[in-house]
Amino acid sequence: MPSFDVVSEVDLQEVRNAVDQANRELATRFDFRNVKASFELSGEEVKLQAEQEFHLQQMMDILRQKLVKRQVDLACMESKDPVCQLNSARQQVVIRQGIDTETAKDMVKALKAAKLKVQAQIQGEQLRVTGKQRDDLQQAMASLRAGDWGRPLQFTNFRD
Repeated sequence: MPSFDVVSEVDLQEVRNAVDQANRELATRFDFRNVKASFELSGEEVKLQAEQEFHLQQMMDILRQKLVKRQVDLACMESKDPVCQLNSARQQVVIRQGIDTETAKDMVKALKAAKLKVQAQIQGEQLRVTGKQRDDLQQAMASLRAGDWGRPLQFTNFRD
């Protein structure tokens, strides 16, 4: 029986490269001269540190530009609220990977509502879709692409 997996994955090496490029740009920008500002990547979390909240907003723009250039989908980013103190401001950006259970259940409901002849199973942080015909699976892919799930989707492990 043909099947495919729906996953939401981000290449963390590309994220690391984007953070390194963003740090290099901070060192060369005129508006960040004599300002303590930096990006730090730890696991799946990017920490932004600067002196003012205004600088954090500019740093977010820089980070977004670098991620887009490295072909990382911005839908995977979850920005936390900035924490401002007297002489420092911090913000965390979490890189989300995998499909959480609620989103997977909504995807299954959407596939059932589309009345396609496919079955969907939640397997951890991915969704396995099986059907009798390849055409049904392609229609399922099209309907999942059309939906707004709040994260990038990739279709992998297509088997005939």
